[in-house]
Amino acid sequence: QVQLVESGGGLAQPGGSLQLSCTASGEIFMLLNMGWYRQSPGKQRELVAIPTRDGWTNYADSVRGRFTLSRNNAERTVWLQMSSLQPEDTAVYYCYADVQRRPDFGVEAFWGPGTQVTVSS
Repeated sequence: QVQLVESGGGLAQPGGSLQLSCTASGEIFMLLNMGWYRQSPGKQRELVAIPTRDGWTNYADSVRGRFTLSRNNAERTVWLQMSSLQPEDTAVYYCYADVQRRPDFGVEAFWGPGTQVTVSS
């Protein structure tokens, strides 16, 4: 199987910063994509940031200019640098990965368990 281990969540003040990280491990033949989603209470899970096929990063409108996604393919790790945090950013943040586990397998989606980010004074 594939495991996604997230870290870096916690409490931040409005205007503050946090950095999330996610590392993939396990049965991985090819790691195609990694990104972040979030879910606030009473809301659907929404995209935060994920790379596009042409090398750019797709950001949610609400975080563009404040959040930055970066990745180290060799370490199978993705980071989400979050700056100018606002109370509306409070949510559980989930790491997402598209993985091909074996050469004869198709691409499967995997999710991390989530890490809580709370922005409050």
